[in-house]
Amino acid sequence: MAQKSITVSAEEARAKSTAWAMTYADMVTLLLTFFILLLVILNDAEKHIDRVINMLLDQTYEELKESVESSYVAVERVTKGVKITMASGKLFQSMDAEVQNMVYPLLQQIGGIIRVSKVLNVDDDPKYDKLLEAIEKRGEFLNVEIRCEGHTDDLPLPKNKNFISNWDLSTARALNIVKLLSEFSRIPESKFSAMGYGEYRPVVGMNTVGKNRLDLNEARAKNRRVEIYLDAFIKTNTLTL
Repeated sequence: MAQKSITVSAEEARAKSTAWAMTYADMVTLLLTFFILLLVILNDAEKHIDRVINMLLDQTYEELKESVESSYVAVERVTKGVKITMASGKLFQSMDAEVQNMVYPLLQQIGGIIRVSKVLNVDDDPKYDKLLEAIEKRGEFLNVEIRCEGHTDDLPLPKNKNFISNWDLSTARALNIVKLLSEFSRIPESKFSAMGYGEYRPVVGMNTVGKNRLDLNEARAKNRRVEIYLDAFIKTNTLTL
């Protein structure tokens, strides 16, 4: 009988010695479950924010496409927003950066549509207050900006022209478009940016075109363009000293 009593005590001791491990494993499992649920909630919140931003951008895209698209103006929906591509041949004289007067009504129309767009004025609509609060709580904000990019063909400029390179010409063209858009739309200048890429970001690579003069001219005409981007995306707040 004594021997049996000793055996039972040993088994109890072993059970007690492993009990902490089982409790620890349960705690780890619960913590893991909690973090998985938290990740799912955050993921769902982020997807909801993205859906709303995309919905607002889609509205502006549809209006721009219906109102301004033509044989020399293309409107596309891109990852971060809306892209408007305009052929430089309609906007400027050859090797010049001054915007032709005939284009003013088009720029007024583009600026007007963007000015009243929901995505640019989301702060003024109480319907989106909770969305903006949720973004702010994450230390972020909805950034909306209008970016203009100038592009030229690969032909060098004559030395007697006002610009020393295609880079300068494309930058001046983008800047002049931005100035007019800001003036016509009354959108704050802080929302705009302008940059020029010269011949370095062609839509048609000249090495892919044969030596036929018509093909070369067509490719260069496509590369001479101005692109306007309406971008909307979540950005992290940064402290400035």
